[in-house]
Amino acid sequence: MVTDMKTIRIDDETHERLTATLGLLMTQTKRMVTYSEAIETLLNSSITLNPNLIAEVEKYINENKQQGYLTREEFIAEATRLLLRIKNKKYHYIEIPNEKYDKLNEALKKMRMPYYDAKEFIEDQIDKMLEHYEKFLKEKE
Repeated sequence: MVTDMKTIRIDDETHERLTATLGLLMTQTKRMVTYSEAIETLLNSSITLNPNLIAEVEKYINENKQQGYLTREEFIAEATRLLLRIKNKKYHYIEIPNEKYDKLNEALKKMRMPYYDAKEFIEDQIDKMLEHYEKFLKEKE
């Protein structure tokens, strides 16, 4: 079934980006994809974010290139996954100010404690407490 077609004018940069999206869609679906399908996919999967938030994300990516984010989409996808893990109650998130965390790392290193970093130390403390708790429960029986 052939539908009526329309012509749209786009600049070269937009055409290049749309072509890149077309290639990505063909890689994902393993089939030929038309420009119309690419535009339809973009319209169905796009979200609108506050321009200030987008600018903040782009600034973060540019200032933290060592973290490996190439696009804001990558960063937003990872941030969304993290928030979903927290909201789905699979993990608890505890905020520790960087100053305290860095000081703990420094203390562990200078005191030659058997921990690689603060994260390992904190996880070990939780494990030890849970072991104590198990013993407590058995003694209480």
